[in-house]
Amino acid sequence: MDLHEAARHRVLIVEGCAGATRAGLLTWLAHRHGFAVERSPAELPALDPARPYRELLRLAGPLAVDSGFVGELVYGPLRRGHSRVTWIEAFDFAETVAERGGAFVHLAAPPPAFTERLTGRGATAAAAMAETEAAAAAYERAFTTLAQHAPVFTLRPGPAKHPASAVSWSSEHGLTHGRRISR
Repeated sequence: MDLHEAARHRVLIVEGCAGATRAGLLTWLAHRHGFAVERSPAELPALDPARPYRELLRLAGPLAVDSGFVGELVYGPLRRGHSRVTWIEAFDFAETVAERGGAFVHLAAPPPAFTERLTGRGATAAAAMAETEAAAAAYERAFTTLAQHAPVFTLRPGPAKHPASAVSWSSEHGLTHGRRISR
């Protein structure tokens, strides 16, 4: 994926598996392309889980959202047996993103990155690997489906593909989740 091509969109919804660090990419988008960066709410409302996202899409100017909306479609079924987001809500949200000139960025981390994160939280290596593989496959299916309603860019980070400025910005400036990055 060409990050500069994705950055031509007015709105980017950035998602990825647990362990896929989005902070560097979001910082790079803010400083290199002038995006305002917003973090999605930690908890989705029980009724109308897309509401906070629609409210974010009303903001003016280029916007990158550190999102968990697609993540609910992935991790809800894996961890609770169901998603709090329906596919109809997901399609509606994707169409709203597209109408705003936006796209999704699927930050696909290599499986060891999120397996390590899960084992760090107390999961056994086998359980962590099973969840990692299931989540990666579910993200692929979700983004393949959402691509019928909005553009999707997939970034598979690695030393050659992840912009150095994104990594250096996040580490040099101590970027943390929940902080709005000014342009």
